[in-house]
Amino acid sequence: MVYALSLGLAQAVTPAHARPGQPDHVHLRYTALGDSVATGAGAGPVSGDCYRSPGAYPVLWAAAHHPEQFVFAACAGATISDVITKQLSGITGHTTLVSITAGANDVGFDATKECVLADENTCLEGIARAEQTMDKNLPGKFGQLYRAVEARTARGARVVVLGYPRLYADRACPTGLLTQRELSALNAAMDHLDQVIESGTRTHPDVTFADVRPSFTGHGICSGHPWINSPPALTAYHPNAQGQRQGYLPALTATTDHRP
Repeated sequence: MVYALSLGLAQAVTPAHARPGQPDHVHLRYTALGDSVATGAGAGPVSGDCYRSPGAYPVLWAAAHHPEQFVFAACAGATISDVITKQLSGITGHTTLVSITAGANDVGFDATKECVLADENTCLEGIARAEQTMDKNLPGKFGQLYRAVEARTARGARVVVLGYPRLYADRACPTGLLTQRELSALNAAMDHLDQVIESGTRTHPDVTFADVRPSFTGHGICSGHPWINSPPALTAYHPNAQGQRQGYLPALTATTDHRP
């Protein structure tokens, strides 16, 4: 799976107090859940088994908003079940904001590797299998996750679920590693994944979907200014530092700073 780098325990807790002259967020307590996209694994130096980076969007958001408490529980390689069983301890009845990016590790999305290493038919078949898994397995898993989060958070807490960007620019890659059909199919699969994730939030009033795809437009792999790491890098298909700062952070900020 392209997002599965490593898996470990999620116990990083960082208190962050408002500085003089900064907005008063004394009642804001933020917990970040999810996989290696949430940990910022592709954004520069990482630490620990969970590949957490100071360039991850949750860290950047906390640095800008100075919550009373920030719990960075996301861990690379996490599935939705891992988030439920290993990360929810980072949420208490005082938690007022939770961010989540998860789901990619649940769909058997090894097609990204198959597309680079195998022929076009193998690539397209792998993508089709991944999309079938999305429809079959993810709705129930996300429902379980949202109910578990809502049961632990403070009344009225905000839960923001951030999706995934399209991987490639909407043009042929000069490297020749993938065909145009493969690129288009991979991008369509990411759209499919985001649609499934967004659909699952609609029955949970306190859960909001934040779409990162508009921010990443023009910045996929093979674009002039990519915000996603390309193969064969270890962190291929993960947002780089710009993708975290200019793609994910604005999506989370727009959702949390303009709550109805």
